[in-house]
Amino acid sequence: MSASGKRPPTYEDIVALPEHKIGEILDGELIVSPRPAPRHAHASSRLGGVLDGPFSRGTGGPGGWIILDEPELHHQGDVLVPDLAGWRRERLPRLPDAAYFELAPDWICEVLSPSTEAIDRARKMRIYAREGVQHLWLINPLTRTLEVFRLTGGSWLLAAALHSEGVARIEPFEAIELDVTSLWAD
Repeated sequence: MSASGKRPPTYEDIVALPEHKIGEILDGELIVSPRPAPRHAHASSRLGGVLDGPFSRGTGGPGGWIILDEPELHHQGDVLVPDLAGWRRERLPRLPDAAYFELAPDWICEVLSPSTEAIDRARKMRIYAREGVQHLWLINPLTRTLEVFRLTGGSWLLAAALHSEGVARIEPFEAIELDVTSLWAD
């Protein structure tokens, strides 16, 4: 029991949630979120599709990555579910047999929504930095922005901020040009 008399959340609390909810444990607190809204799902799906060929399969790009939708990450008691995550194959040559990952990704993308933005920007970014994730993208489909962060000396450095449209080479996937416009749902 904690000092407040409540027991700390467990993984069983996440498993017991209805299928239409996403559960995470951040700093000893159970965070429950709804499934993503359509614009959120569109941006995440589109980005995963764009990166899959050149980076996961090596079609039209260098390969060398494992990129997954909504992987479950277990780090020092925290359970996180980013929208997208990627591991360089030299660090993760094959997928684990467990239903979750203990090895921190090299890249994470969170698609922001009004209900999760504060958690993504504050708590989750801090945990990702603590775990040594090297690259973090924050996509906001409502404001049509993409923020690109690089971990430098244990802190996040804003490497690029893109708004609305355009083609760019964005780390760590600068081997291809990404049409940012393709992330927006219209």
